[in-house]
Amino acid sequence: MTKEIIHTNKAPKAIGTYSQAVKVDHIVYLSGQIPLVPETMTIIDGDITAQITQVFDNLKAVAEAAGGDFSDIVKLNVFLTDLSHFPLVNEIMGHYFEEPYPARAVIGVAALPKNAAVEMDAIMFLKPQEYPAS
Repeated sequence: MTKEIIHTNKAPKAIGTYSQAVKVDHIVYLSGQIPLVPETMTIIDGDITAQITQVFDNLKAVAEAAGGDFSDIVKLNVFLTDLSHFPLVNEIMGHYFEEPYPARAVIGVAALPKNAAVEMDAIMFLKPQEYPAS
């Protein structure tokens, strides 16, 4: 079993005692992302649509740094401070994911770090590399 810490400057740096992601063999555990702009480490300006989009962009950057993409995500957790935004999550998610979609949970929460309206984390399964037969 191998364990690797994943980091990219294309996503917000960790704001606490955690890593952006941890890769264990072919499984990658992506930490929760809120709508921070990586360059400024501030919440993106705009409405909930902008926040949801920024979170997906942040997750995408970490997934790519780990050697995968959204087609490798097997589980997505979405945390919303207002569940009325659930339809927007579905709409925007459709721009990032194709069928078959990952398993998913959407959870209503009272508050999120930095007063964000949305946070997402994920689990990704990387396809084993195929090597030519010797």
